[in-house]
Order: sequence, then structure tokens, then C-alpha cells
Amino acid sequence: MSSSVRVPFVDLAIQWQAIKDAARPELDALFDRSAFVLGPYVDRFEKAAADYLGVKHAVGVNSGTSALHLALIAAGVGRGDKVLVPAMTFIATAWPLLYAGAIPVLCDVEETSGNIDLADAERRIEPDVKAIIPVHLYGQTVDMEAVANFAERHGLVIIEDAAQAIGARLGGMSAGSVGRFGCFSFYPGKNLGAAGEGGLIVTDDEAAAQRLRSLRHHAQTEPYIHSEIGFNYRMEGIQGLILYHKLGHLNEWTAARKHIAQSYLRGLSDLPLGLPRVVGSDHVYHLFVVRTPDRDALRQHLSERGIMTGLHYPVALHRQPCLAGYGYEIDAFPVSDQYANCGLSLPMFFGMTDEQTQIVVAEIRAFFEQSIGEQDR
Repeated sequence: MSSSVRVPFVDLAIQWQAIKDAARPELDALFDRSAFVLGPYVDRFEKAAADYLGVKHAVGVNSGTSALHLALIAAGVGRGDKVLVPAMTFIATAWPLLYAGAIPVLCDVEETSGNIDLADAERRIEPDVKAIIPVHLYGQTVDMEAVANFAERHGLVIIEDAAQAIGARLGGMSAGSVGRFGCFSFYPGKNLGAAGEGGLIVTDDEAAAQRLRSLRHHAQTEPYIHSEIGFNYRMEGIQGLILYHKLGHLNEWTAARKHIAQSYLRGLSDLPLGLPRVVGSDHVYHLFVVRTPDRDALRQHLSERGIMTGLHYPVALHRQPCLAGYGYEIDAFPVSDQYANCGLSLPMFFGMTDEQTQIVVAEIRAFFEQSIGEQDR
């Protein structure tokens, strides 16, 4: 068994090969113009992103975490306010709540999708809950019609965490475009990844968009006049340039992810694995996560055969040390714990070949055949 990498978890260089001929001359022009922070390349990307997502306003920032933070501020969420959040998500969904002095009210997730369980949220609703942050986990869309009905009944602001779901559609609408605010991450490994960090807030509220543009830029209403506490959350020009060129390929890259996912589903459907299911409107497979109690042994088996995998996310929010002071009942989120303990992310990236996909499938099948054989002895 070779220890060399046969199938990487991700290969971002393939994306660069797709855009470099168009992007390189513009990078030279960017440096000639010294358009390093905000500026024309960010403006162009914001306009293209708003058009792609079907929203009126898109505000580029320096990370998805910053996008959520500013969206919370623009939504009027502040100290002591409570916000419903799924327990199974990356910690960056919770950080902005802590920055704002708000309190995360954790909810369990649905077994079929990993997305927020509204029945559990209903049990946890309190008078001082002000907002809900549905997370389109792994690229699987949340049932936003149900979220909208829930939010309307309880008078909540919806802030979508669409960090993993750009390009996903919900009945003709884009993930991130349904709530008052939608927040995206362009961390390099995302379906639409920057050449570094980047994020985006989208909204149809013109006044909120103007405030967001001010907040990201030290809350300047005019040069050196700061209307409130502001932040240095500006998007860099290079990121705007790269994201603009990648955005033109996003539909093609999403289709490639769906093709890989279908190959996995066909090859693994008869194994004792929890497989992704499209239970919302769409799934863009930012991650392809399988679930098995033998997760660690399977991961070791694949690693020994040169197949790289990932863990997203092995510690749910209610078990995070930084949130220990919020009094969560440690066993009150069983489905989130099941995702954390059993989830394994398989290789998934634009440019992954059919041969690589079949190698992964074959080795997973070999693992389970070996396990069954050992049980029979």
C-alpha cells in the first residue's frame, strides 16, 4: 500500500488554470492602478454577484465571519438578544453573536439533512429571541419556506448562513436571497473561493446596504467622519478580481460537483453508510459527507491508500469549550452529536476525475467488505 496521495481532498490549482489567462492581465492592471482595497474590481464583483444571486445589493467584505457580524448589527441584534442557531455548524456561525454580545440559542438538526430542526427550535423559542440563522450545511439548502413561516410567527429576523451554498437554488431563488440578509464565505476551499479570505452580504434593503458599506469601512459616512463604531472589514481588490472571474465558471463547477456526487451515490448506496440526500430544493455539494460509526477506521483505511478526507465538524457547538458558559445541556443535541461523531467528508472538487471518484468508491467498498468478512469469522 502506497502512502503517496492518489486522491487529494481538494485541488484548488485546477480552478486557477481555468481563469489564469483572463485574470493575469487584469492582475497586472490592478497593481498598476494600486487598486488594492475595495475599488473598481470589488465594485464589479459585487454587481456581478448581486445579478447572479438575484438580489438588489451585494456588499463585499473580508470574510464570511465578518459578513455575519455586520448582518447582525444591521439587523439590530445586540447585547443580550438571543438568536436561534443550529448546533451542527462551523464555529464561525457563532463567533459574530459573541462579538455582538448576543446569546446563541442552539437547536438540534434534522437527521436527513443536518440543517436546523424547526421542531426543536419551536421548543427553544423564548420572548427575547430576536433572529434565526439557518445554515445551508454542506451545500444542502434549508427549507426556507418553513423557516420564513416560523420566523413570521415569532417575529424573527432571518440571516442566512449560505457560506457553503452559493449557487444552490430554492424554488427559483438563490440560497442567501430569502432572508433579510444572506452571508457568504469565499474561503479558498469554498465552491466559489478567493485567493485568500473574502465574504459577501446580500440584501434587498437599500438603507441596510448603505449602512453595511459604511460599517465595513470604519463606519465612514464621509472621509474621516465616523457615524458609529465601525470595522476594518473591507474586501481586497485582488479578491474581487479573482472572484469575478471564478463566478463566471460557478455553474459549470457546480454541475461537476453534482456529477461527482451522483457517482458516489451510485457506488455507495448499498453500503451501511449515511449518505447525503437532497431534502431541500437543491444541494451544491460543497462537502460530500458520509456517516458511519466506523468513521475513524474508514478514514485510516483511506489515508493508508492515499485518499485524503476531512472532518466537518467533529465537535458540535454545544461541546465547544468557548461556549461552555452558556449552560447548554450536553446531551440535548443527539443528532448534532451523531453528525459530529460519524461524519466523514470525501474528496470533492472541480476537476476531480471519474477515475479518482471510482478509486474512492472502490476503497470504501473494500473497507466494508473486509469488515463484514472479519465479522463472519
